[in-house]
Amino acid sequence: MTRVSVVVPLYNEEQNILLLAQGIQSALAHFSYPWELILVNDGSQDGTLERLRSAADELGKHVRIVDLQRNFGQTAALQAGIDVARGEILVTLDGDLQNDPLDIPRMVEQLLEEDLDLLAGWRKDRKDSLWMRKVPSRLANKLIGRLSGVQLNDYGCTLKVFRMDVLRNVRLYGEMHRFIPAWIATYTSPGRIKETVVRHHPRQFGVSKYGLTRVYRVLLDLFSVYFFMRFKTKPAHFFGKIGLLCGGVGGGVLLYLAFLKIMLGESIGQRPLLMVGVMLALVSIQFITTGMLAELLSRTYYESSDSKPYIRRDVSSIGVEGASWFEPPGQ
Repeated sequence: MTRVSVVVPLYNEEQNILLLAQGIQSALAHFSYPWELILVNDGSQDGTLERLRSAADELGKHVRIVDLQRNFGQTAALQAGIDVARGEILVTLDGDLQNDPLDIPRMVEQLLEEDLDLLAGWRKDRKDSLWMRKVPSRLANKLIGRLSGVQLNDYGCTLKVFRMDVLRNVRLYGEMHRFIPAWIATYTSPGRIKETVVRHHPRQFGVSKYGLTRVYRVLLDLFSVYFFMRFKTKPAHFFGKIGLLCGGVGGGVLLYLAFLKIMLGESIGQRPLLMVGVMLALVSIQFITTGMLAELLSRTYYESSDSKPYIRRDVSSIGVEGASWFEPPGQ
């Protein structure tokens, strides 16, 4: 039978924990599939961990806690939950009560019925501020879709449903959680990625952990996504194109100066253009050799590395021994 793992990253959300856990329990109480709930404490500095333990004691052994050593960020927290998840289907959602757990059963059924690898939520009626959240998000969605080729209306919605055998191929770093659909598209057909409208609620407790300061991080990670989607297995092509362009321009400049010197007898030693030509030629060699080194690194690090972007502190709290599933009624 298909099993479902629900992963929720949390940072300083102590007021939301109990309502969140009870909401998920209620939404999945009559779910058709066995499920587990994985709550990831991302180094919270309030009472989040204590509330998580209370929620686990109240609801049962199908609730598992992952406690990270410090605050590593939402992306690393999601990856920590993914690493310990046991289900064939994985669901992610935010811990701020803005995502609605009632959407989970419908999304899981749609993913299975339509044989998808990823079903993303679309907060069509988003309950956030216009200029601080909605406008930057819309611009980011258009830019990401244009560069990645995966056209979604809402890349930033954490409520998503995945097939685990596809998601396991993706490792998340930096702010990469926003780009998961783009990463998934490198392992599956874009036709197996869809989105569906989901409910979105205003934040009741706590404050948002995101603002305009994350824009530059998103842009840098977007460049990384573009690089890996296009040149992961051939980085020499990326650096080589730049090197050849610089070499072509530099070679042209040096040929022009050589013509002036040899054919016309002009002095070129004091011309700034000579320095430009020499520098472009050197830069060309550097880019080409960088591409060759990147080819080696892509085979030793990105394909072979087993490093993780987080450190677990409490191993006993996430042990599989003693953990169970919430079974559908009557089974």
